[in-house]
This record gives sequence, structure tokens and C-alpha cells, in this order.
Amino acid sequence: MTQHVVVIGAGIVGATTALEALRAGYRVTILDPGAPGGEQAASYGNGCWLSPQSVLPPAVPGTWKKVPRFLMDPLGPLSIRWKYFPRVLPWLLRYLWAGWTEEKVLRTARVLRPLLADGPARHQALAEQAGVPELISRSGLMYIFPDRAAYEAEGLGWRIRRAVGLTWREVEEDELRQREPDLDRRYRFGLLFEEAAYCRDPGAYVAALVALAEREGAVLRRAAATGFRIESGRLKAVRMAEGEILADRAVIAAGVHSRALAAQVGHRVPLQTERGYHAVLSMPEVQPRIPLMPSDGKMAVTPTVGGLRVAGQVEIAGVEDAPDWRRAEILRDWMLKAFPGLPRDLPAERIKFWMGHRPSMPDGLPCIGAARDSADVVLAFGHGHVGLVGGPRTAGLVLAILQGSRPDIALEPFDPRRFD
Repeated sequence: MTQHVVVIGAGIVGATTALEALRAGYRVTILDPGAPGGEQAASYGNGCWLSPQSVLPPAVPGTWKKVPRFLMDPLGPLSIRWKYFPRVLPWLLRYLWAGWTEEKVLRTARVLRPLLADGPARHQALAEQAGVPELISRSGLMYIFPDRAAYEAEGLGWRIRRAVGLTWREVEEDELRQREPDLDRRYRFGLLFEEAAYCRDPGAYVAALVALAEREGAVLRRAAATGFRIESGRLKAVRMAEGEILADRAVIAAGVHSRALAAQVGHRVPLQTERGYHAVLSMPEVQPRIPLMPSDGKMAVTPTVGGLRVAGQVEIAGVEDAPDWRRAEILRDWMLKAFPGLPRDLPAERIKFWMGHRPSMPDGLPCIGAARDSADVVLAFGHGHVGLVGGPRTAGLVLAILQGSRPDIALEPFDPRRFD
């Protein structure tokens, strides 16, 4: 009899996992209370980048010195709400320790490199299969700086990237002007990652992948998983408020909502929400030809189907806490600084703000592995800033776990038991 896999979560990891399982011969149900690619989902509002170069953990040596600023400045690029600080402190200590030395950062980069390396090619293939090839652009991504000295001041990050085999091309001022004529002239140096890509509408793309899975036989149920029925270590069903779904296997890919489910199968994982913001300007008068990240703004500026999106910011706060829209306004203002040709008197109806929840582990590595209480349940969440680019390869690892085969990437660094 064909085994039934319930994939909990219809984000990028869940959608690609469902496709992998279907194509391996499993019967698949996707379980999510929200619409695939809807505005409630992290997959909808991310920075759009498919960046194999995003191999650094969130913290690097010396980040601990900035903690007072994180607490005192509610509008800094990374902030922690005071009332949430006691709750997040254990996570924050692990976060800082993960980047305490250059050796630790290099170790994380070496682990993440193969998870992300072929992400752009995998996404291009998936988009073609889903009938939306126009949503993936492989035109590259570029980091921009006021000058070469600003780039060299960030030495550790670029040194680590080079050590794990990443390459890029330096773009001097004359070429930068030709490539990006609308960019503010204070930027005079760039790094072009030609192997990178971006998604022009992440929400629509994820929705298209789920629709593809449905065409290939998956069943989509709009409901929330509440737990599992496990007997003698074997999964029997996934529980919902409405009842049960009988299942042979299950995959927890529910983003920030994965922690409670993981606890029910033996794992107390330190999963936190990194709240991210974006602003989208519709019908922009000018925009970059490829996505850019200014070194002084630390935000991704990306041309999308819906307009010019600027995304970034990290805010550590509760899932239910109200958004601080001043953080999105800062992103909008950085976009205007980077592109002087944009009007300063933008009407409110042309700017759309969004806030969502990155599911983040303190060491910058996702949880991917079989659950302690039942090997029939697989954990696949916690990707932080690399969920979009790392989704397809994660799905392949999940399939290897389901099949009991040897994956092409070592799973030990992602094992949820590392937090025991």
C-alpha cells in the first residue's frame, strides 16, 4: 500500500517537500490553515533573494558588544523589545555564541554552502515545471558600497565566503554607473554575484508550486495541525481541531509554528521569530536593473511584479506583538535615498508595508532530521534568512530521511538533537 505523508506547512519548504514526496511515489496531503503564498506567510514577504552567498550565521565575532544598542534603539537594523528580553535571553546567548569566533562562523558557512549552492538552478527548474518561469530571474545580485574601503572594512564576512568557495566580480565606479544609472552616485563600488538569482513574486511562486503539487496528486487541506497520534513509536495520525488525518509519515515544515509540534515528538527546540519588514512601491519611476544591497542600509532592494520591494530589519518580539511600522518606514526612506529619481511626496496608496516572521534558530542552521519519539516524523524548519534559497535542497534531504537513504549532504549539523 502506498504510504501517506502529511506535510504540515505550505511555505517554500512544505511545497517543495510535497513535490519530492509525490515524485517518489508517496500519497501526500499538505496541511496549512492559510492560503499558500498568502500574506500571512514568511514565504510571501521575504527579500526575494536566492543567494547562495548567504552562508554566514546571524552573529559574528563582536556582535555581543551591540546588545545594549539592540535594546536601546527600537529602530536599529536589529532590535529587541524590552518586555521580550527575558524570554529571548537564552536564545540570544546561543545566537551570540554561534558567532563568537571566526572559526565558528567558518564552520557554519561550510555547512550552509552545499544547502544553498544550487538553489537558483533548482528554483528555475521548479518555476518552469509550475508554469511560472518568469518569476525566477537569474540575472545576479549585487552588493554596493560607497567605496572599496567600505567593502574592505567588512573583511571577515567576505573572507569567510571566499574560504568556502564563493566567487564574485568586483564592479568599479564606471561600470556601476553603466549598470545602474538610477543609483545614487555616492555608491562607487560593487560586488556582483553572477550565480545568484531572485524571485519576482515569492507569494505567487509558492502558490504556483502548491498548485503544481495538487495537479500531481496532492490534497491541500486548510487546517492547522495540533499534534500527533503515535503508538509504540509509529505515527498513526496527525491531529487537527477538526479530527485526525491517518498518516504513515509526517513532515513538520510550519515555520514559526513548528516549535509546539516539535515538542510533541520529543524536541524542545530554541526556535524564535525574527520579525522582518518590507515596503513595496508600486509603479516606481526608477528602479535597479538587478537586486541591490547597499552596505550602509543592509536591506535588499528588488524589482518585483508588484513594484520595488525593499526588505530587511530584524526585530525580536513576540508572534502576537503589534508591528512597529516605523521600521517599514525606515526601509522606505532608505529606498528613496538609494534612488534619488523616486519622488519624495509619495502618496500613501503607492506604498504597502508588511511584517512577517522568519523562523530562526540561534546558530543560523535549520532543524532537519527525524524526530526522537518517532522516526516517522521529520523536522524541517528554522531556516531564518535562507528559507527561500534553501527550500528545494531541504526537500531533497527530507525525502532521503523518509526513504531511509543516504543524503548527498551530511545531516548531522542540522540534527535537532544538537540542542539537547
